[in-house]
Formats: sequence, C-alpha cells, structure tokens
Amino acid sequence: MASRKEKAKAYRNSRNSSSPWYSKHQFRLSTVVILVLALALALFRWMNDNPIGVYHHVGSYVNWDARRERVKSAFITSWDAYCANAWGHDRYHPVSEKGSQMSPDGLGWIIIDSLDTIMLMNLTDRLVEPRKWLQRTLNYNQDQDVNTFEMTIRMLGGLLSAHYLATKLPDASSRRDSIYLAKAVEVADRLLPAYESRTGIPYASVHLSRAKGLPSHSDGGSSSTAEAATLQLEMKYLSYLTGNETYWRKAEMAMKVLSDNHAKAGLVPIFVNPDSGRFTSREIRLGSRGDSYYVKQFLQTSGQEPVYQDMWEEALAGIEDHLITTTKHSGLKFVAELLQGIGGPLSPKMDHLVCFLPGLIALGATRGHTLSKARNWPSWSDQKEDQIQLARDLMKTCWGMYVVTETGLAPEIAWFHANEEDLQPAPGDRPLATTRNSLTAWKKDYIVKPLDAHNLQRPETVESLFMMWRITEDPLYREWGWKIFNAFEKHTKISQEQGYTSVNDVNAIPPPSRDNMESFWLAETLKYLYLLFSPNDFIPLTEVVFNTEAHIFPVLEKVKWRTGWSRS
Repeated sequence: MASRKEKAKAYRNSRNSSSPWYSKHQFRLSTVVILVLALALALFRWMNDNPIGVYHHVGSYVNWDARRERVKSAFITSWDAYCANAWGHDRYHPVSEKGSQMSPDGLGWIIIDSLDTIMLMNLTDRLVEPRKWLQRTLNYNQDQDVNTFEMTIRMLGGLLSAHYLATKLPDASSRRDSIYLAKAVEVADRLLPAYESRTGIPYASVHLSRAKGLPSHSDGGSSSTAEAATLQLEMKYLSYLTGNETYWRKAEMAMKVLSDNHAKAGLVPIFVNPDSGRFTSREIRLGSRGDSYYVKQFLQTSGQEPVYQDMWEEALAGIEDHLITTTKHSGLKFVAELLQGIGGPLSPKMDHLVCFLPGLIALGATRGHTLSKARNWPSWSDQKEDQIQLARDLMKTCWGMYVVTETGLAPEIAWFHANEEDLQPAPGDRPLATTRNSLTAWKKDYIVKPLDAHNLQRPETVESLFMMWRITEDPLYREWGWKIFNAFEKHTKISQEQGYTSVNDVNAIPPPSRDNMESFWLAETLKYLYLLFSPNDFIPLTEVVFNTEAHIFPVLEKVKWRTGWSRS
C-alpha cells in the first residue's frame, strides 16, 4: 500500500506540464494574465500621456463640497498666516514671515482685496478685525503716488464688492455697516484727478494727498490701454449707489476716446497718450497692458448699453482673424501677439494673463446662461457656436500651460512652436491642424524660458475654468481646476503657520520660493476655485459681473443714466 508521501508525489506528478489538459489551460491562463497586464500598462501609459485627463472621475461620484472645503481651508491658512505675521501690511513674505508696505502707512492692499472672499466663504468671525482696521487705521491722505489701475480694480473694487455682499451675509449687523461704501467714495474721490487730462484718458498714476494725476514715468508718459479701460465697472457701480453721476461720466469718456481712434479690426494697441488721446505704439497683445481692455461693460447694465457689445463683437472678430494661430505638433490654438500691429508677423508668445479670454468668450456668447439654454434662443447662431468652440480650444491651451511643466503649475509666459505659415500675416480663415492629445506632442509645442518660468499664483486659468464649467456644464473643467489646486497645495504651501508663496521655477522640484504671497491669491485664485466647486446657484453668472480683480458687482437692471457718447 502506497505511503502518504508517495500519494502526494504522485498527485504532483499528475499536475505537471506533460499533462495535455493542464498544459493547454495553463497556456490560456498565462495568455490572459499577460494580456491583462499589457492592457493595464497601456492604460497607465495613456493616462500619464494624456493631458486632457478625461479618464479621471468622469461618470463617477465626486464630493465637490469636500473639495470646496479644501479650498476654503487653503484660504484660512493663507489669511491666518498673514494676520499672524504681517497684519496691516500691503505685502506678505511668508518664508521670512514678515510684511512690507507700499506707502508710508499702508493702503490695505491685502485686507481690502480679501474682504469679499471672506464673505463668500462665510468666515464672518474673520471680518471683525478688518472692519476695525478700516474704521480706525486706514487713511488715504498719504504722500504717495499710486497706480490708477491697481487702486481702482483692487481697492475701490474690493470695497464696493464688500458693500454688495454684506447685504447677503447672515449677520444682520453687516447690513447696517456703511464703512465699505464710505471708504469706496473716499478712494474714488482721490482717484478722480487722474481723469483731468486733456482728453479724459486717465493718467497712469495719481498722488493721494496732493490730488494730482501723474503721467507714467516711462512709456513716454502714456497710459496702458488696460489702465484706461478697466475703470468703468467700478465707477459706474459707485454712481449707481450714490446717485453721483460724476464717476460714471468720467470713466466712460475714456471709452469714447479709444473708440474714436478707429482701431483696425477693433484691436487696440497697448499704449495711449492721455493728452492727445492717440495710440503711441503699434503693438497689439491681450496679455499685460492690453488684457483688461476686453471687459464686460455690456453685461453690467443688462445690455442697456449696446455700444459696448458692438465693441466686444468687433474686437472678438479681430482676435479670431489676426491673433489666433495653431501649434506645430498638437494643433492647439493660442493667442499670439502682433509686435508691429496688423499686417506684421505674429509672435508665438502667450502670457498666462491671456487665459481670462476663454471664459470671457463663453460669457459674451451666452450672457452667463448655460449653453443648453442659450442654444434654444431664436438669436443663437452658428457664429455663437463657433465662439463657444474657440473658448473650448483656448481653454485647452491654457490647461496645457500647467500640464507640460514638472510641477503642474503654469509659467508666467509660454512660447510656442507654431506652424510657420501661421506666423506670416495672412487674412481670412486658416485651416486648423489635427489636434493630437499626446503629452509628448504638447511638450514639443510649449517653450518655457528661464526668465518666464515663475508662477505668481495667478487666477486667469481658474477664472475661465469656473465660467466654462458654469456655462457648458462639462465636468472636465472642474477636474482640471482640482488638479491645479493640488499642484498649488503640493508646491506652494510652506507650512500651516507661514501659508503659501509664489515660486520662481515651475520646472524645478521643489520650486524655489519667491517669498511673496500675491494679494490676488486670496482675492481671485482661491475665490474662483471655491466658486468652481460650489453649487451652480451660488453667485449665478446671470446676476453678477466680476471686475478684473474678481470683485463682484450686481448686474444693474434699472440704471438712471445711459451711455453719454456714440461711436463715430
């Protein structure tokens, strides 16, 4: 009789590869395992080589409330670090844990810029000290030159937005608080001398205590187009609140002077002389110095000022005809620059600042309504459909600025390998190259130069992602915003006590710090991310308009005044 050991040996022998049945099924099993592993590897490689990222969370449940709370937590960390280390200062240096001023006594740069974000996030306990500081400390009677543009969009805009949102807070006492409007009037009155040029184009700067407008110390005394044409939303809203027509009329006249130049295709150069009212350069770009000209004035007054919609539509057509071109390897559309004006060659450079444009195009097409609703309007057209597609294409390119870098953070400026024929002046439509969504192809098209590789925590891409999500309802834009937020978390957060900083090189791991937290990190970037992850009925786009610094004003349904000029 066979022993137990002999039986076990005989059983093992019966399972060896000489058995035809076992050999055949072992081969099939091995083949299946190899195929599964190969597919998994291919999927992994595709996921890591696909910059569009459509595979991530699409069709699955995502807790957006939890993600919104993560953004709120980042704001609290940033704000509390500023309060602990640099309270009352205009700048915050998180690495060295200190602050610095932009004027002898400070201008409230970070405090005022952050007010409406605090309100949106319902952090009412953190409003107590800012209110006290505004009432007891802030004084604009200082021996200081200030930039007209920055003071308008940040300080005046921040105070007006705080006044508007205060009425929506659950704290009833805030509705009786007039400090925000009172300070807004004080700021505006000190800015009015900037408009005392021969033409009404505001001077680049104004001296606060001497109440005097000052031409730029550079650029031949010219003001930038952005400076001249980004003051209207704030001044018009202040007139609406106070009944004082002066602010409205002073600001709107700058638009008439710009329009009277009859810029070709609606594309204005980036410098204008405040005394002659004439453009002093030929350079056209939508980045710095030119970006904020393309504003939302026709939305602010519910379409009651059609001249601004006409100007926008003309400018958008000019952008499509003269500035949009494509990259060489992946066929991405981007907004180039015309250093010598229309008729000259395109420069394949695009500032991150330009990434406000996709959201603005979609906003202009639908007026803040969802695309599904707008498509049912009798006025909807193929032209509007093309505008939405352009917004999608440019949004993808702005997302690419993040995905091609080592940190997942965008550089300040991107350069591109463009189709050579597109760099030459050529009127009319150009064929769009076939888009290839390989990360390898994308990386061949983006060029990040060392001097342009810094990241200042800018908001323009997440601003457009917020608007594109609200309008198209495509969850992909939320996912892109979440990835950008995580990149900020990973590479710009120093510590819970110090907060977040801008960085010097988006292709270095870890990126070296610039030891500076920009005020628009609190005023814009985190605000737009918070709104991106909020319910769609929270601050609806049909009821508000955002200024250049993301400060929120209501859409004005009934206005006392109409445009005081017409296009010649």
